[in-house]
Amino acid sequence: MANVTDATSWVRAVRASHDRLAGIVAGLDGDGLRAQSYDTEWSVADVLSHLGSGAEIFTLYLDAGVTGGDPPAPEDFKPIWEAWNARSPEDQAAQSVAVNEALVARAEALTPEQRAAFHVMMFGRMPMDLAGVLGMRLSEHALHTWDIAVMLDPATKVAPDAVDLLVDRLPMMVGFMGRQASAPVAIAVTTTSPERAFTLDTGGVTVAPASAGDTPAASLALPAEAFLRLVYGRLDGEAGLQASGVTLPELKSVFPGF
Repeated sequence: MANVTDATSWVRAVRASHDRLAGIVAGLDGDGLRAQSYDTEWSVADVLSHLGSGAEIFTLYLDAGVTGGDPPAPEDFKPIWEAWNARSPEDQAAQSVAVNEALVARAEALTPEQRAAFHVMMFGRMPMDLAGVLGMRLSEHALHTWDIAVMLDPATKVAPDAVDLLVDRLPMMVGFMGRQASAPVAIAVTTTSPERAFTLDTGGVTVAPASAGDTPAASLALPAEAFLRLVYGRLDGEAGLQASGVTLPELKSVFPGF
């Protein structure tokens, strides 16, 4: 890969996200693990199982990127998912914390030379450096941590350190998250904390940094944390959100979540 992003901030962010979730899990009893998460089809334990299986899969990608070996193939995922699904909620929670700790520790232990040389092909078509792989993991881990935390405290937000990094990855991620609007529109999006300016096209479902030549028909102003949750299908309402030429229900239809 010609360009390699410094992975230091991403290593720190996945560590912080892991520690946040581990702290939450430590306070949950059996009833808490079986309670519903933000996802209406998943319990808290289901979310933790998903993150645990994901940690195993990302460890395979991490090892491939360090050693230059082959990345995991799609057929490698099914037995991992089946093993996690077979566990009890208590075991899902305990093992999820343990396997993600191992993943984060593995990333932390990489030498500067290993980090710089790291490269792997994800999903058969996406060449990634270490920052890219950890960015994919953080986007999954931070949002699913919110899925659990918000059920315990409705005022919970996605962690600011994760938002600061993930907001700039939205142009890459939005294609995975969105579906074409029935009435496409170009939207000028401005965010705070951090301040960013994007153009969101709900026809092709793209997000790009705003440029001087953009002439969007609609506008949207909101915190970056709220914009992140919107794209990930997790925005039910937001104090301070200002929209013109487009409504929140229209935006939510473009980003149904996962």
